[in-house]
Amino acid sequence: MTTSPTRPLPAVQLRVPTHEDAHAWHGVFDDPDVMEFLGGPAELSFYVEFTARQRMHDAQLGYCLWTLLDGDGAVIGFTGAQPWPREKGWGPVGEIEIGWRLGREHWGRGYAYAAALATLERVREAGVPHVVAMVDARNTRSVAVAERLGMDLAEEFTTPGGNPGRRYRLEF
Repeated sequence: MTTSPTRPLPAVQLRVPTHEDAHAWHGVFDDPDVMEFLGGPAELSFYVEFTARQRMHDAQLGYCLWTLLDGDGAVIGFTGAQPWPREKGWGPVGEIEIGWRLGREHWGRGYAYAAALATLERVREAGVPHVVAMVDARNTRSVAVAERLGMDLAEEFTTPGGNPGRRYRLEF
């Protein structure tokens, strides 16, 4: 896991999502470009439930999808880890998936990579032996983050919706 010698990583902070973060996430992610590979923008009610589930994960597991803050403390997205949901009915059920999502204006600045590194450190400390990242193969930015993290391509597949996917894996 190396960084570019010409550009230092940006400062990031991770916190357990608050109820107020549901509103912040909704605002940051209410963008067709951000949600292009994730089914499009979601309603606020989705983020209210989603942040509540992340608080439960943190309380039970010691990790979750944390709210991602920039160096000034502004919400710019999320990053973290959570169990792959059984209710999806496909994919790496029972595996711990890492993920990241940033508001459009924060792309290309190293935030996703810096936050993913912090996530890996936290889940390793929590005793997780390995993680996966499920990435839409067309999402070149997320593919680049997974590969920069040193994750191995474990599988190429087609999602139930017919999209090309990649499962990356990283052993600790």
